[in-house]
Order: sequence, then C-alpha cells, then structure tokens
Amino acid sequence: MGTKGREIVGMDVNELVKVLNKALADEWLAYYQYWIGARVAVGQMRNAVAAELEEHAKEELEHAEMLVERILQLGGTPLLDPADWYKETNCKYEIPSDPKVKVLLAQNIRGEQCAIEVYNKLAKMTRDVDPITYNMALEILEDEVEHEEDLEALLEDLETR
Repeated sequence: MGTKGREIVGMDVNELVKVLNKALADEWLAYYQYWIGARVAVGQMRNAVAAELEEHAKEELEHAEMLVERILQLGGTPLLDPADWYKETNCKYEIPSDPKVKVLLAQNIRGEQCAIEVYNKLAKMTRDVDPITYNMALEILEDEVEHEEDLEALLEDLETR
C-alpha cells in the first residue's frame, strides 16, 4: 500500500489486518460449505437449493478476493495456509454430513447470520477511521443480508409444500 493510503487509516493497521484475515477465513469456509452443499444436497427442491448454494459460493469467493486485496493494500499478508482458516474463523464450518436440503439451508442460514454480525462489527469499527474498508464491509454486508433472505425464503417454500 502506498504510504499516504496507510496513513489515512485512523486505527491500528495491524489489528485491522487481523480482523480482515478472520473474515477471510470465514469466506473460504463459507465458499466451500456452499460449494460442497450444492453437490451433496438431496430432497425436495434439490435443484433450486443447489442452484442458490452455487450462486452464494461464487459470491463468497468474490468476498474473499475483496478481503485479500484490502489486506494487501494495507501492507498485510493474507492467510496463506488453509489450516489457519479453522483457527481464525469467526463463524466456524458446519460439516454437511446430513445432506437433506432443510438441514443444509439451516446450516447456511446460521453461517449467514454470523457473517452479518462480523461485517456489521467491521463496518462500525471502520466507519469513521477507514472509508475504504468501511465501504467494502458495507458491500459484503449487503450481500450477506441478501443471502440470509434467499435461504430463509427457500426454507419457507420447503416448509409450505
């Protein structure tokens, strides 16, 4: 990152990088949870649920890319070892050992609710001290809220059949 770009961040940049790396761990685990869930899903509305999970997986990967770019801009190093994803995650990873669509949806709803909390905190943390990270957090937060709504709507559709 350029010197001035780092200077305008009105908080401990190293601490911010740690927070961003924890969010990065969440995004990689969410990506995989969605990606694998789309492939193992069974039950009613499997195709619709799998398509939604696949779409969300792509968006989680985009979030990971945004986080890595910001970490690098701040002069930090993104998590390099996938084993660190489990150590650093805020939201954990729920193994989709029961591939029924209702179970997968419930797991992913919990993941989105955690992500909403993470990005809401990040937005509050950076609101007046780092406009670039703040705007990124808002963009991701908007996606996570939409994901929760999408998954809850699918679950509701399943329950009313």
